[in-house]
Amino acid sequence: MKRGVLARAAAAALLAGCQTLTPKVDVADTSPVRPQAVAAPVVNNGAIFQGASYRPLFEDHRARLVGDTITVQIVEKVAASQQSTSSIDKSGSVNAGISALPLFAPNSFKRASATGSSEQAFEGKGTTASANTFSGTITATVVGVLPNGHLQIAGEKQIGVNQHVDVLRFSGQVDPRAINPGNVVASAQIANVRIDQRGRGAQAEAQGIGWLGRFFLNVLPL
Repeated sequence: MKRGVLARAAAAALLAGCQTLTPKVDVADTSPVRPQAVAAPVVNNGAIFQGASYRPLFEDHRARLVGDTITVQIVEKVAASQQSTSSIDKSGSVNAGISALPLFAPNSFKRASATGSSEQAFEGKGTTASANTFSGTITATVVGVLPNGHLQIAGEKQIGVNQHVDVLRFSGQVDPRAINPGNVVASAQIANVRIDQRGRGAQAEAQGIGWLGRFFLNVLPL
């Protein structure tokens, strides 16, 4: 019974260690999306124009319906720095002496004196800096249209070379007015951006930590 409990505890600690050391980005579902089926309205007027499926003939084709595609130019540059310095100095001194007392001779307290001093000093410095740069291009699919007309997009790109696969996943929310001619939008104009780039294969495995090492890193106090 005790062995079973210890085994379950060790397994739980191992899973916790794996989750801690392998953070993931919460990217929206990037499965292929098919346009929503629109029921053909009953037409009795014989007119050519039908509002349910209307697309202007001479409009610049921009994504606005579920299933449409849009090209995203990923240009992300994030830099942050912080520096702090503090110092505290404090000093004090006390001098005391006795020159005379009643019933005692005046020269009895020539050496009766007391002296005290104290000093305190504190100094601290801190610096933090981080910089991230990411660039690339991916074509995403409209997976939803919000009531205000904004588009929810998600896309995935996989490139495999020999025994290595590079996976790029993207999701976000874009205002159709920010889409440029050519159906292109910059990632800086997309809200709630989620970008995840990971590798699969021998090369990615060589850069990771083994499961036993993750277990000890999770349970060791230091």
